[in-house]
Amino acid sequence: MGQKDKPSKEVPIQAADLDTRTSNGIAIPAKDKAKDFSSQGVTDNDIFMLPGTDFQLLGFLTAVAALVRLFRIYQPSSVVFDEVHFGGFASKYIKGKFFMDVHPPLAKLLLTLAGWLAGFDGEFDFKDIGKDYIEPGVPYVAMRLLPALMGVMTIPTIFLTLKATDCRTMTAAMGAGLIIFENGLLTQSRLILLDSPLIIFTAFTALAWTCFTNQHEQGPSKAFDASWWFWLVATGLGLGATVSVKWVGLFTIAWVGSLTVVQLWVLVGDTATVTPRKWFKHFLARFFCLIVIPLTIYLGLFAIHFICLVNPGDGDGFMSSEFQATLNSKAMQDVPANVVLGSRVSIRHHNTHGGYLHSHNHMYPTGSKQQQITLYPHKDDNNMWLLENQTQPEGHDGPIAGLNAWDTGEPVPIKDGAILRLYHVVTDRRLHSHDVRPPVSEAEWQNEVSAYGYEGFEGDANDFFRVEIVKSLSDGVAAKAHLRTIETKFRLIHVMTGCALFSHKVKLPDWGFEQQEVTCAKQGTLPNSIWYVEQNEHPLLGADAEKVNYRNPGFLGKFWELQKVMWTTNAGLVESHAWDSRPPSWPILRRGINFWGKDRRQIYLIGNPVIWWSSTAAIGIYVLFKVYSVLRWQRGFQDYSNLNFKRFDYEIGTTVLGWAFHYFPFFLMHRQLFLHHYFPALYFAIITLCQVYDFATNRVSALGLRDRPAIGKSGVAALLAISIVVFTLYAPLSYGNQWTQRSCNKVQLLKTWDFDCSVFPAELSDYAIAPPSAGNAQQTAAPVASGANEQKNQDVNVTPHPASEPSISRVEKVEYRDQDGNILDETQVKDLEGKVSFETRYETRTRVIDSDGKEIADGPVGREGVAPPHPDVERLPETAADQPEDDGREYPARASPEKDIRKEKSVEKADDGKPRPASEPSEATR
Repeated sequence: MGQKDKPSKEVPIQAADLDTRTSNGIAIPAKDKAKDFSSQGVTDNDIFMLPGTDFQLLGFLTAVAALVRLFRIYQPSSVVFDEVHFGGFASKYIKGKFFMDVHPPLAKLLLTLAGWLAGFDGEFDFKDIGKDYIEPGVPYVAMRLLPALMGVMTIPTIFLTLKATDCRTMTAAMGAGLIIFENGLLTQSRLILLDSPLIIFTAFTALAWTCFTNQHEQGPSKAFDASWWFWLVATGLGLGATVSVKWVGLFTIAWVGSLTVVQLWVLVGDTATVTPRKWFKHFLARFFCLIVIPLTIYLGLFAIHFICLVNPGDGDGFMSSEFQATLNSKAMQDVPANVVLGSRVSIRHHNTHGGYLHSHNHMYPTGSKQQQITLYPHKDDNNMWLLENQTQPEGHDGPIAGLNAWDTGEPVPIKDGAILRLYHVVTDRRLHSHDVRPPVSEAEWQNEVSAYGYEGFEGDANDFFRVEIVKSLSDGVAAKAHLRTIETKFRLIHVMTGCALFSHKVKLPDWGFEQQEVTCAKQGTLPNSIWYVEQNEHPLLGADAEKVNYRNPGFLGKFWELQKVMWTTNAGLVESHAWDSRPPSWPILRRGINFWGKDRRQIYLIGNPVIWWSSTAAIGIYVLFKVYSVLRWQRGFQDYSNLNFKRFDYEIGTTVLGWAFHYFPFFLMHRQLFLHHYFPALYFAIITLCQVYDFATNRVSALGLRDRPAIGKSGVAALLAISIVVFTLYAPLSYGNQWTQRSCNKVQLLKTWDFDCSVFPAELSDYAIAPPSAGNAQQTAAPVASGANEQKNQDVNVTPHPASEPSISRVEKVEYRDQDGNILDETQVKDLEGKVSFETRYETRTRVIDSDGKEIADGPVGREGVAPPHPDVERLPETAADQPEDDGREYPARASPEKDIRKEKSVEKADDGKPRPASEPSEATR
């Protein structure tokens, strides 16, 4: 039915004939339409021109926030949760050791600066949860002060943001109070973590954009003046800072970008005051401030990141050889370009960046029990191989014997298809393969690769490998015809079996020094069977020989490579975690995160349920309003002619859009997610709650509250009072304070709130008589992430107890949970078997009890000395024999050279006799 055929009985309310009031009380006929792109009912909400009483109130609220955020910030005096990682990054920055993290560097650089200014020398490694800060003199309080002060600054930021949206001072104070007494935001801002910097920069961006929008909506009179430019530039600075802390800032950019498109679209419709030339001026101003400025900040911070990290570290294995060559001690001198017979070379794996083809004088414990072949990530003499032809060169008196046979005469290039033998210079054995399964990857399509022979042994046919140049990856015409250092990418095909020399992201056990496995694969993926020569020496290739080296990727090349590695690593974080949760559970606060536990105290990340649920309800109110208004609009009602109706939709809709941009994208992610990922969305939800309340009590006359300000003030007081009471109830979990089991059980409203009340004593007086725990503190009941297969079906969280104290009995409880953390009973588990993909995780908590069955609280709760790896920080490669092959770039094998050398030497010292080959020359090799 068209608009002309509306039912005659329905008479739309002509709200356009009603007068409405702006915030300053001036009546404006709603039917008077603006003649330019300015918006009706908008006043200049300049936050620099607030009355003195507002600034006094703002100062008071900031002081309260400081007291709340800084209260006992020294507690606990040991490493908490992800301080393991982000504090560790500060150590690496100070020492200049390169690391790889999935987050941009701004917040980590600020934390490092705070520690460095306080005297931190980088020697403390933050390795374990519960590792003491006091004895080594770590300035941890100064480092915690940075995020805490940023948390404090969030309070004046939300106050000014609400004032910029034309909310009353009472409402702005309510918003500030809700942020002050939000337990989750408090907990995150008191530790060496990234979320507090992320929240303050997000909040600053929202403030700047709100102020700019206010200037824009006042029309042509404000366009391009000083205030207009100030807030537009400030928005760009905020966007740059936000995205430089975490990529969540991209959601903030999307929010601002979508609203910018709306503004530009409105400008297109203003034919009276906006000429095409002026429209492009608006466009270019926004392009420069909202794209160029953030991008410049982002690039500049990575430039600082590279300047600080100039030394090799545990993250360089993620990067390409060209990238690694830019680090100190990783660069190499120019080397001869042409690889010839007799060249002493180091051969590097192209795809996984796992390192060099390597062998050492240690045997496989199974299989052929011949000498091990591995990938080793550091330069070493055991990486050197001599390239021999399948036959010795001919001399005047017959074949020339010995390793130096190719050191005279003319250099013989190694062409595509040449058959070689690779002689390990240090141990006098040749690269060898046979139809024997590898010790780890025991698949039928995998053959073992070993080093076989001894000095003077001629070898056998299983030592022959054919060079197969991969022309599509080789650089230059010459590199596609014969082997050239660095430039030629090639495969080594075992002549007897047809398999290709292969490596992947599987690491050998301790007997292989945790180095990366090398096999010969009959069906291996092409990327994992590609190699290239890095070092090349030959007596006939003198100083005048053609030289090559790695190309310097330059800043932009290193920047782009690091972005790709960050992206692929972040996308690969899909394994389950003991404390992860999914987006549907966040707005209703179904589950928190266990951070720390020691001496019958606990830190558990949980929000203030009053604030969370009321802010979620405010989002729901707007959604219902929007559905209702669209339906009425479709039926021909003129609600949008009412100024308050239109301003409610636009102002609150803008904030809800910010909430949506920071919430719904997480539904598309398959990676691990946690409650703290909701914090930026929570900030917008709290603003929405305040705006809805302000409209209801101060701007909409139909409810009758606008003329009764006492009711509105009473509502603010009541909500803040309830929030403070609830905040106090959960404060022991935020501060790690003393608590009792009874108090804990009373506030555990949901079964999915899995903080452990049993760790607290029955009475507060018990704290005075209980001895403090010795040793490291651990995360309470926090098993490590189930990223590796070997962790499945293990008791990963056993509470240690002193050996001197007798244990009468132990109680073990096994719980089954679904993906949302809900506990499943045995019947549910049985019903789900065979129907869904179901994984059982065991968490074992051992309690020491006396002869009367009473629990003895004797110390730390959690898994001894191990920090649960967090998905938002550097990712170590996994070792799993049954994982499917992929390109392997995300998780290269890495090992400490000092550790490997120490292990190898310890075995060498224990070896009595002279090294001997695994097979005698008369024996048939397998």
